Amino acid sequence: MAVVIPETEPIIRSAVQGNPGLLRQDEGDISLRVRMQCLVYAPFKAAVQGGTTIEALAQGPLLTVLDGLDECDNKDEVQELIDGMLLFFNENPFIPLRVFITSRVEQHIQSRLSVPGVQLDNLMDHCSDDDIATFLDILFEDGCRRNPIVQAYVHQHGEWPAQGDQRKLVQHIGGSFIFASAVFKFIMGADTEGNHATTPMDRLPLALKMNPGLDGLYAQTLAGSEHLPHFSNIISTIALLEAPLPTSGIAELLGIRTYEVVNVLVNLQAIIQVPGTDDIPVTLCHTSLRDFLTTQSRSGSFFAPPSHHVRLFFCCLECQFKQLQRDPELFIRPTEQIPAAASYALGYSRAHSNDGQSFFQLSECDAAVRLCRAALALQPGTLELIAALANAVHTYANRARSAPHLVEAISLFREALKLQPSRHLDRPELLHNLGSALVNRHMRTGAMADLEDAVSLHREALILRPSPHSDRGLSISCLGNTLLDLYRRVGTIADLEEAISLLREALEIRQSSRQFRSRSFGNLGTAILARYRRTGTTADLEEAISLHREALRHQPPPHPNRLLSLDDLGFAFQDRYLRTGTMADLEDAISIHREYLDLVRFPNPASWRVHNDLGNALLKRFQRAGVMADLEEAISMCREALKHRPIHHPDRLLALKNLGTALLHRYKCTQILADLEEAISLYREALELSPFPHPQRSALLHYLVLSLQSVYVRNRTFSHLQEAISHCEELLVSYYPVGHQRRVVELRSLASLLQLSFDARGNTEDLPRIATLREEASQLAASPMESAT
Repeated sequence: MAVVIPETEPIIRSAVQGNPGLLRQDEGDISLRVRMQCLVYAPFKAAVQGGTTIEALAQGPLLTVLDGLDECDNKDEVQELIDGMLLFFNENPFIPLRVFITSRVEQHIQSRLSVPGVQLDNLMDHCSDDDIATFLDILFEDGCRRNPIVQAYVHQHGEWPAQGDQRKLVQHIGGSFIFASAVFKFIMGADTEGNHATTPMDRLPLALKMNPGLDGLYAQTLAGSEHLPHFSNIISTIALLEAPLPTSGIAELLGIRTYEVVNVLVNLQAIIQVPGTDDIPVTLCHTSLRDFLTTQSRSGSFFAPPSHHVRLFFCCLECQFKQLQRDPELFIRPTEQIPAAASYALGYSRAHSNDGQSFFQLSECDAAVRLCRAALALQPGTLELIAALANAVHTYANRARSAPHLVEAISLFREALKLQPSRHLDRPELLHNLGSALVNRHMRTGAMADLEDAVSLHREALILRPSPHSDRGLSISCLGNTLLDLYRRVGTIADLEEAISLLREALEIRQSSRQFRSRSFGNLGTAILARYRRTGTTADLEEAISLHREALRHQPPPHPNRLLSLDDLGFAFQDRYLRTGTMADLEDAISIHREYLDLVRFPNPASWRVHNDLGNALLKRFQRAGVMADLEEAISMCREALKHRPIHHPDRLLALKNLGTALLHRYKCTQILADLEEAISLYREALELSPFPHPQRSALLHYLVLSLQSVYVRNRTFSHLQEAISHCEELLVSYYPVGHQRRVVELRSLASLLQLSFDARGNTEDLPRIATLREEASQLAASPMESAT
C-alpha cells in the first residue's frame, strides 16, 4: 500500500515507530484486528481524506486480497478480524477500498460474512473443468509411468484411465484442485490405509464416491451419532488404534457390549467401513478422517485427544487381565488362537503407553504396575507378561524418579531377553527398551558400564531393523543419541561424528512422520552444537540454531517436546552470544528460558538445567549491564538448579560451580561476607566431585584460591591462607607446567599468597621462594610468546 499510495507511507511509519509491537507476531496482546486498523485502515483513510488527489485511485478503489483465511488456526481472531473490517466499512461506506477474501467454506467465516455489504460467490462456479482435466492428465501421465502395476494393465487392456472415466472424475471433482490432488493420491495408492482395493484400477471407482467437502461431511455425519452412549470413547479409540479391530474387539477392549459399538457406527458408514460380521476389522473410508479426528482445530468436539492413549493403555492391561482370569493359559497358545482384543492388547499396549507418556499421572503409573503384576501372577514366566511389567515399572521409575523401580525394570527386561529367541520379531523392541532404561540409570548414577551396554543394545536392535523396517528410524535415532551421551562422558570425537551421521539419517527417514520429525530436528541440532563446542566451527553453530528453530516450529504449545527444544535453543543462543557478544542472542536466550519455566509442570526434574541456564544468562547480562536485579535472579535460579541435583548426582558439580560464581560476583558488589563464605563452601564440595584430571578442576581451584585469599584479607584466618597456597601449588604442578600460557598468572598469585604468609608469620624461609616465583613470572611475561598471549 505504501508503494502504490506513497501518501500512506509516513502514516504507516509513524504507527510502527509509536508501537513497534505491531510488526512482531509474538506480541500476543496486539490482535490482528488492531494491526489492520493501525497499519491499513487508518493510514488509507487519512491519506484519502488528506485533500490531495491520489493517482492510484483514479481508475477505481484499491483492492486488497486476503487469501487462505480458512487456514488460520485461531478462529476467534479470524472472526474478530472480519468484525473489525465490517465495522470500518459501516463507518466509512464511501471509502475507495475493497477487500477480496478467498477461503474454503468454514462456518466461523461464512457466519460473519453473511451480512449486507458483502458479496458472496462460489469460486467453483468460475473454475473451468478443462483446467482440472489438464491437471489430472499431467498427474496420471507421470504417475502411470512410475507405477509398474498400471503399466502392466495398460499393456494388456489399453489406455487407463479411459476417457469416459476421466470425464466422470472431472465432473465429480467439481473444480477443486485440492480435491483433485487428494483423489489422485487415493487412486494411485498414497494414503490408502483401510481400503481393501489393492490396485489403482480398483480404487478409481471408489474415488468417484468420495465427497469433496470432506471435513464438512465428517462433521455432519459424526453429529448424527454424537448423542449416543460411548460415542466419544468409541470414535477416539478408532482414531488412535495402532491396528484396526472388529466391533467385538473394540467392545472387548473398552469393556462395553458389541451392540453399543454397532449402535454408534451404524449411522457413520458414509465415512467408516463397518463390516456385517463381528470378526472383520472396522476401517476408515479414507485416512483423512484420522487426520480430521486428531486435529482439534478441524474436528472441534469430535477431537480424539492424545491423552486418550492413557485410557487405551489401561484398557489393554485390563483386557489382558480379564482374559487371563478366564483362561490362565491364554498366552501359551499360538497367536492366532488368542481373541482379537487380547492379542491387540498384548501387542500394542506399549505403543499406547509411549504415545500417552506425557499425560500419565503417578497414580496411573502405580495402577499399571499393579495390574501387570497381577497378570504375571496368573501366568508366571510368560515372556509377553514379563515384558509388559518391565515397561510399566520403567514408566513408573521415570515418573517417580525411583531408583529401585529402575533397577527392577532393567532386571525384568534382561529376564525377558533371555526368554526371547534371538530372531523373534519383538526382540528389537526389548533391546531398545533395555537400552533406554540403562541410559536412564546412567544419567542418574554416571555408571559408564550402563552407557556402553546401551550402545551395544541399540546397535543390535538396529541390525534387526533393516531398511525399510518401520521402526528403523527410531533405532537409528536412539543409537545416535546414546553415542552422543557417550561422547559427552568420554570425549571421543569418533563417537560424536557417528552420532551426527546417524541422526542425519534418522531425520531423513522420519521426515514424513509428524510424530517424530520435530524431535529429530532437535536431536541433530544438539549433536551439531556439541561438535561446535569441540571444533569452534561457526557453520555448525548456525546449523544447530536453525535445526532447533525448526524443531520448535513443529512443536506449538502444548506439544510435549516443546520444553526440550526450548532448552536446546536457549543453550545455542548462549553459545552464539559467547562467540559474538551480540546482546540480541543473550536476550533471546533469556526469553526462551523464561518461556520454558512458564510452560513446565512442577515438579519436573529436567527443569534444573533451565534454571541453571537462565541463571548463567542473567549473570552474563549482569556482567554487561550491571543491573543488580539480574544478579539476584541469577542467584535464585542457580539455587533452584542445585536443589534438583542431590548429593552424588553427576550434574551436581555444574550447579555448585555456577551458584558459587554468582555468589562471588555479588560479594564483589556488596562485600557481604556470608556470600563469600558460601561460595567457598560450594567450591570445596565441587572439588570433591572433580578429582584430577577432571576438566573442571582447574577452574574450580582458581576461583577457590581467589575466594580464600579474599576471606583471609577480611578475617585473617591463617587456615584459609594455607588452603589457598595449597590449591595454587596444585594448579602450577598439575595444570600449568613450564611453558603453559596460564602459568604466569598462577606464579604471581602464589607469590602474593606467600607474601601474605610472610607478612603474617614472618617466616624468612618463604622469601627465597617468593623471589624465585616473581623472577620466573617476570621472565615469562617478557617472553615474546607470553606477550602475544
